[in-house]
Amino acid sequence: MTAQLSVPAPPQGVLRPRSLTDREFNRLAEFIYSECGIKLSTAKKTMLEARLHKRLRTLGLSSYDAYCDYLFTPRGIELELINLIDSVTTNTTEFFREPKHFDVLTNRVLPEFARRAGAGPFRLWSAGCSSGEEPYTLSIVLSEFMARNQGFNFSILATDISTQVLRRAMSGTYPEERVKGVPFEYKKRYMLRGKNTCEGLIRFSKEIKSHIRFERLNFMEEFAFDKPMHVIFCRNVIIYFDRKTQENLLSRFCQCLGPGGHLFIGHSESITGMNLPLEPVAPTVYKRI
Repeated sequence: MTAQLSVPAPPQGVLRPRSLTDREFNRLAEFIYSECGIKLSTAKKTMLEARLHKRLRTLGLSSYDAYCDYLFTPRGIELELINLIDSVTTNTTEFFREPKHFDVLTNRVLPEFARRAGAGPFRLWSAGCSSGEEPYTLSIVLSEFMARNQGFNFSILATDISTQVLRRAMSGTYPEERVKGVPFEYKKRYMLRGKNTCEGLIRFSKEIKSHIRFERLNFMEEFAFDKPMHVIFCRNVIIYFDRKTQENLLSRFCQCLGPGGHLFIGHSESITGMNLPLEPVAPTVYKRI
């Protein structure tokens, strides 16, 4: 559980803080880059100011300078860093996003894995899972393959840096309009419609949820696994990093993939020119060599 900061209610009549100065923005941008690898250009200054204004009100602080002074204390780093990260990360996702990736997974990667004798459970990592749409989609796709292939089993590790979106993901509950793009047969097999006070919501079945383990993970910290992953989905995440950070991170991903494992990245992302042990097998899909 994330520690919660107990603070007094903001005093009555607190004035709106003056604008975020260039010096304050640079302090915060450098800190965000060092802690989570996200590069904020000066064009993001207005966005950062607007999002942090809510934190100032919550904490009862009267200026961004006071926020910086608090943040950079040991207590501030312990209790406020997560809130800062939640404030600056963008979590745009949907079920079956970039659907051709799931075609490649179903028609190429999984049959190739299934032909290997004694390969054990299929291990997949949804790296940067946001509010859970990607890992639940993957659990549906892999469950469908499992139903057609006796002896196949799988597990999904779903990680994100934001505790706020992880809490939503772990609930497995979404407004009905969020699942409009999910094929009807999958809704019928794997989703339950809420009733009474939960009307208008759907939740995933225990079967689908049982294959997924959610954890918080910051890519800038050390990470390793007891066994190599067979597939890593890290889509529309590295676009927030500079090229050096991208290459370092993808190199670490390759170390987590077993030989012949696959990496899926977003269609707006590229590894062109990077020194990585990967070969392309489909658009934005790569195989560990």
